Amino acid sequence: MVSFDKIDHDELLRKINTFPTMQRLIKAWLKSGVMDDGQFSETNEGTPQGGVISPLLMNIALHGLEQLTIDYARSLKGKKKVNQNTISLIRYADDFVILANESSQIIEMRELVKTWLATMGLELSPSKTSIGHTLQNPQQSTERKEYISMYTRKKYLLTEEVEDLKFSDEAGFDFLGFNVRQYEMDKNQSGKLSNGKLLGFKTLIKPSKKAIKKHYDAISGIIESHKSAPHERLIKHLNPIIIGWVNYYSTVVSKETFSEIDHLVYQKLSRWAKRRHPGKSGTWVSNKYWHTVGGNNWVFSVTRDGKVAETLIDHDSKKIVRHVKVKGIASPFDGNLKYWSSRRGEHPLVPKRVAILLKKQQGKCNHCGLYFREDDLVEIDHIIPTSLGGKDRYENLQALHRHCHDSKTANDGSQKSDSSERGTHNKSQIIEEPCEVKVSRTVLKTSGTRESFA
Repeated sequence: MVSFDKIDHDELLRKINTFPTMQRLIKAWLKSGVMDDGQFSETNEGTPQGGVISPLLMNIALHGLEQLTIDYARSLKGKKKVNQNTISLIRYADDFVILANESSQIIEMRELVKTWLATMGLELSPSKTSIGHTLQNPQQSTERKEYISMYTRKKYLLTEEVEDLKFSDEAGFDFLGFNVRQYEMDKNQSGKLSNGKLLGFKTLIKPSKKAIKKHYDAISGIIESHKSAPHERLIKHLNPIIIGWVNYYSTVVSKETFSEIDHLVYQKLSRWAKRRHPGKSGTWVSNKYWHTVGGNNWVFSVTRDGKVAETLIDHDSKKIVRHVKVKGIASPFDGNLKYWSSRRGEHPLVPKRVAILLKKQQGKCNHCGLYFREDDLVEIDHIIPTSLGGKDRYENLQALHRHCHDSKTANDGSQKSDSSERGTHNKSQIIEEPCEVKVSRTVLKTSGTRESFA
């Protein structure tokens, strides 16, 4: 993590490089000062913590770290493309992690990053910067001595700096509330390279222990603060917290964690309910607060007129859907509407039905199976033509290339095929009917209204 208390204003403004009016406005924000407990302090350096523009300024200040990593990888011996694929920097705002195959590369990158940040008046946060291994534990003394002896020979790295290196106590690392770690596996569960070679381990991303504890403490605090409140109000306060948390972790290996938290929440709610009714039996308490919904007999819920009206959401009810990495350097602002529509299922510049179908079909045409490209014409087709009884519903709709739509329509039976319309020499030939207004034009009926998007 980077400390922004001493960021260089002049260097930041130079990097922003915007038009003069905006430049003056941003400079005024940076130099406006801070009022704390009635005391005014000038801000000659640093950015306003908690300000609405601070995250944007952080991203601008740190822009270029990724290129620093690429340049370093290309400078190493060997094939540049291979080296570039083995060293990565992943950044979110002021948090970032550097991944590499060799410990020597990690320490070299650490020094390069420190030097690069110094030009902006920034520095790494010592308490939150550490070196670790995703599979093994690097804290063992022999391995640590090997790290130090390897780098005391480097001219640009002093022994005192090496001794300041902080090593992680555990395998893996935490990043943005996730724990990333590699686990040793047998040949049946091991991860594989693209050529099929077994790695002997599998990389798993799970909610971090700190994130789990923080979430459970938040739930416990709400339950404790609602000791005498109706359980309907308790459910209304708990559900938004649960929904937000499970949505955030629904793309990683969280199913087991969700089940464990549900068990802890049940125990907490059970004690909460029994405390409210000390003179009642456990069966009475269970029947009052827990009801059957679907196939689950233990749903904390509210009933009205004998029917379940509101329920507490279970963590485990959230479906795990793996995150698909954004392609290359794609951006929502690059104009590639088809890519982002098929990824998100919505886009302000794309018709709603087209966007939903593109996501449902994972960006592929249902007729030819090829991906939609940026300049392709996309049309909506009725799988069962409306002329043959097909409904205008999503389950009967598909997105096709325009030429695929023409091909499918010509063979799906939606065109007239009465014997009176067939030629005398070729019975499979369909004679096209002249247009009512212009005899030179002809009309063929398709499977339905044509809705296209380019």
